[in-house]
Amino acid sequence: MSLKNLKVFNLRTILTSAALVLSLVHLVQCQDVSDYNNNQFDNPAVLPLITQVVYSQISNLTAVIGQDIGSQSSFCMKDWNADWDRAFNFSNNLDFLASCIQKTNGDITRRLCSVAELKFYFNSFFERSGSTNYLKPNKNCNLTSWVEGCEPGWACSVGSNQKVNLNDSKVIPARTLNCQACCEGFFCPHGITCMIPCPLGSYCPLATLNKTTGVCEPYLYQLPPGNPNHTCGGANIWADVGSSSELFCSAGSYCPSTTSRQTCTNITAGWVLHLREAALSTLLLILYNCSDQVLTARERRLAKSREAAARSARETTKARQRWRSAKDAAKKHARGLQAHLAHTFSCKKDAKDPEKHKILDRVKSDIDDDPLPPPHPSMSATHLPSRENKKEPSELMQIMHEIEDDPDNYQGISIGTGDMSSHVNVPKGKQTHTQIFEYAYAQLEKERAQQQDNEKLTFLGIVKLATHPETRKRPLIEISFKDITLTFKAKNKHLLRCVTGKIKPGRITAVMGPSRAGKTTFLSAVAGKAIGCRMTGLIHINGMNDSIHSYKKIIGFVPQDDIVHGNLTVEENLWFSAKCRLPTYLSKLDKVLVVERVIEFLGLQTVRASLVGTVEKRGISGGQRKRVNVGLEMVMEPSLLILDEPTSGLDSASSQQLLRALRREALEGVNICMVVHQPSYALFKMFDDLILLAKGGLTAYHGPVKKVEEYLAGLGINVPERVNPPDYFIDILEGIVMPGGSSGVSHEDLPVCWMLHNGYSIPPDMKQKAARLARSSMDVIPANELNLAGAGTVENSFAGELWQGMKSNVELQRDKIRHNFLKSKDLTRRRTPGVLQQYRYFLGRVGKQRLRETRILAMDYLILLLAGACLGSLVKVSDQTFGAAAYTYTIIAVSLLCKIAALRSFSLDKLHYWRESASGMSSLAYFLSKDTIDHFNTVIKPAVYLSMFYFFTNPRSTFADNYFVLFCLVYCVTGIAYVLAIVFEPGTAQLWSVLLPVVLTLIATQPRDSEFMKILTNLCYPQWALEGFIIANAERYYGVWLITRCGSLLKSGYNLHHWSLCLAILILIGIFSRVIAFFCMLIFQKK
Repeated sequence: MSLKNLKVFNLRTILTSAALVLSLVHLVQCQDVSDYNNNQFDNPAVLPLITQVVYSQISNLTAVIGQDIGSQSSFCMKDWNADWDRAFNFSNNLDFLASCIQKTNGDITRRLCSVAELKFYFNSFFERSGSTNYLKPNKNCNLTSWVEGCEPGWACSVGSNQKVNLNDSKVIPARTLNCQACCEGFFCPHGITCMIPCPLGSYCPLATLNKTTGVCEPYLYQLPPGNPNHTCGGANIWADVGSSSELFCSAGSYCPSTTSRQTCTNITAGWVLHLREAALSTLLLILYNCSDQVLTARERRLAKSREAAARSARETTKARQRWRSAKDAAKKHARGLQAHLAHTFSCKKDAKDPEKHKILDRVKSDIDDDPLPPPHPSMSATHLPSRENKKEPSELMQIMHEIEDDPDNYQGISIGTGDMSSHVNVPKGKQTHTQIFEYAYAQLEKERAQQQDNEKLTFLGIVKLATHPETRKRPLIEISFKDITLTFKAKNKHLLRCVTGKIKPGRITAVMGPSRAGKTTFLSAVAGKAIGCRMTGLIHINGMNDSIHSYKKIIGFVPQDDIVHGNLTVEENLWFSAKCRLPTYLSKLDKVLVVERVIEFLGLQTVRASLVGTVEKRGISGGQRKRVNVGLEMVMEPSLLILDEPTSGLDSASSQQLLRALRREALEGVNICMVVHQPSYALFKMFDDLILLAKGGLTAYHGPVKKVEEYLAGLGINVPERVNPPDYFIDILEGIVMPGGSSGVSHEDLPVCWMLHNGYSIPPDMKQKAARLARSSMDVIPANELNLAGAGTVENSFAGELWQGMKSNVELQRDKIRHNFLKSKDLTRRRTPGVLQQYRYFLGRVGKQRLRETRILAMDYLILLLAGACLGSLVKVSDQTFGAAAYTYTIIAVSLLCKIAALRSFSLDKLHYWRESASGMSSLAYFLSKDTIDHFNTVIKPAVYLSMFYFFTNPRSTFADNYFVLFCLVYCVTGIAYVLAIVFEPGTAQLWSVLLPVVLTLIATQPRDSEFMKILTNLCYPQWALEGFIIANAERYYGVWLITRCGSLLKSGYNLHHWSLCLAILILIGIFSRVIAFFCMLIFQKK
């Protein structure tokens, strides 16, 4: 560049800078747009500064109008300043403002709405009840004054000499001159003559006339008739809830400013959605097919440890048996050698007194052959007589003493202890599974060997067995009853009459009789479970008038039905019962030993790791299931064991195996009473005592089994040959077989004969029959003696029977509640695990059950996925209602599916709970464990559903907000499902689970016009869930959606500040429902 050109360039730069400085000096002096000349509006250097002045005047309106409108719109705005700033903060792009300044030649401030006009416009949204496109008459637009600026999309100005105070909140300026189309980026409402800036997020271009329809597009207003010079103007309305078709920025577009629009592009959203679907489907398939592998692998490891321990115990037992055989052979050989030497060197002495030598040798042999070893291993070397120590021991005797002193060094044998009676080493510290099983199986092998030895005990061995310090003793319970009469209150019918007797510890008592003889009723009366009946007579426990419930911790009751958890293994069922009901002072080693002993005695070794099975899934056999049912009570080491038909459905071999296991229990002092139906003769001989009940609950015999045939023979009733005596007794009591002989005793006379035989008091209605039996002549029976019981029966009227039935039902429910909440003083001194410890045990059991039901859980998740995808894709989401329709269907679907799934927690386990609670297990621990495990579904299911629904509907609210609302909803409906599952039968509960979400949601979405409807809708949980969803979504709508938000929330009656309240109410409903469910669980017991 030449020097001349450089000088010219510098001169121009200086002149331009000087002009700019002069303009800035003039701008500092000008505080209003009217102070500028018309030529300055086209100056590119001055126009931005003028625009800033105008924008500052617009911004000052926020503080003034917020004081008046903010209080009215508090329900839809958390922070008025922040929301207003989001709508009218144009600082990033003021092009539309500069364009309007140029278009109006600086007259923009006279056309902008003042605070008074803004208040008039915005208040109309809270007051209007008619059309949303018209405002009330005002100073400029009314019946007498209607200028072009009152038309939609047009605005007017004030006089050229008149200034407008935009901050005036009381007086609307007279604005009727120089009317023209509204500027681009502003909107001019119908019925007002000023301009309002379009909020951010809107698109406000100038309208163009569609000559075909006569509509100014993209808006929906038409030109006024009779005014051909009027043209389409700008925007005419701020989009609100009533103008869904006038959304400025259309769907699929992005509006960086109010005068520009860009098309949105999203290429990867579809691929991301497909990848998410594939990932979730793969996860569900893994859960479905590999659900129980965790438990299976763990059980396989435990089985290996158990088999290794059993193998080690058997090998040790065999080694001990070999050692014992070698020891006995060595002793026998030593005695033979000693006798031979003695016979050789002292023949004369032996010949003098041979009988004495035989007697002493026999006594010594008896002592040596005693199978019960001494309690301490240190005494194992004291079997030989002391007189032999005087003699010098032979080589064989030295070998024998060496083996006794140090058995481990003996060739070929390596055992831990040198005697069968030596105490098994208990592992110290933290035991492994292998150590625990080794201890348990070693004890079992020891007990098995002792059982074999007990069959040939001498008197001295029996004394040692009774005084052995390791023999565990249980507290004894003797039940004596006198004149027990049980009357059913509803029908005033005797179920038991004048039953007197005693069941003793250490004996097995069988209760037999025909149908309707009251056998199960007798067991229920003894166990204190007779509800709805009136009982007279006395029941004494160990001679004391104590309640049977005071001994509940040491009483086992085996119901007639096999109530066993089908989705647990045999060992898991027994182990859980042992942990919850055995004393806390027992170590884990002893508890394992108890369980292993029961499994061994009941013959369940081969199926211990097998699932018990349910109706849908095959498990163990019926006989094995029956034995597991008995084992649940045996593992708690009861002192009184009551069994209701334990042999029903079992073959002879299984029944005998069960009786042998019960016989072992009886040897430990357990009092066993059981109902049996027609046992085999071999089984019948295994009982100690027998109670024969006749029809009507009367006793026909009560005494030893060995004397029943002798007693009946005394009445002339003899059992024929080749007839099973128990079957014959039942046939006689049933009246099928007439007693033979010349006594003439009928089956109805047997109870009276028993009363006369024992001298019991006879009821008044049976005294005539007793007198007849006492008479020598029994040929003629008077007719009036045949039916004395029904002679005094008076038939009631229908109303009387109805009243009596209602009264009996109320009394029955009262007795149930009283029985369920009955508390008796514990007299057993057995301290069982507390609530927290039982909660741990229940938690582990329910967790295993859920793991084995993972396939069902996977199907629940799959259904939720499909529901989310279907609702998300089919339901049209409306921005004006913030997706209310989609959220309404979501509440119905999620409530229905989650309720039906939650019903399984309590509907399927009612019988199990009734049995466990009756045995003394904690109801609170049971309920809390179920609820705790269900929290997993409460956490996961909302995420599963939203993984489809959220990305199909794509709401503005965040995933976290929707998750929290849905989480609270699932927690709420789960508690309601608990109540339905506990109170109703499964079919009825499912019906209620379907109806409740639909009905309550319909009520919640009804208009709340009256006070009654407001109260009714507030009681419906869908109301709070729907409000939480809509509030979370509406809060993300700002800018152009501000008025839409306020209008929608005003119409539905929601408040933007109540989101936390909605969640809290849902949680409270869930907690309250769980409390109700727990008390219903305590009250509504088995009928």
